[in-house]
Amino acid sequence: MKKLTFGALMILTVTATATSAMAQDAAAGKSSFNKCLACHAIGEGAKNKVGPELNGLDGRKSGTAPDYNYSDANKNSGITWNEALFKEYIKDPKAKIPGTKMAFAGIKNETEINNLWTYVSQFDKDGKIKQ
Repeated sequence: MKKLTFGALMILTVTATATSAMAQDAAAGKSSFNKCLACHAIGEGAKNKVGPELNGLDGRKSGTAPDYNYSDANKNSGITWNEALFKEYIKDPKAKIPGTKMAFAGIKNETEINNLWTYVSQFDKDGKIKQ
């Protein structure tokens, strides 16, 4: 019985720690998103700015946010956004998609990139946080 109780406590501890770490990553990612706010919006009611709104980015084809005037480079990139592509792109957008209108030097810090992805990818296409 003691082994069963100990095992259950370990599972609860690991789950609580993982949930806490994810919350911290999203909070840090939200802070990093401040670098993006001049051009992009995310969340409920987000609208296109200089750059497209980023709701539902995970799984969205590049160049398809409604009512945004994308460069031909983005429209024709063939990219469907996912974690790996986002992380590569955000390091140096113009290297990943030559001809993009995105004038951003990029983020080089891996932890910051991971946190930013955690934050951005939590929003569905309607700007609601995924459950």
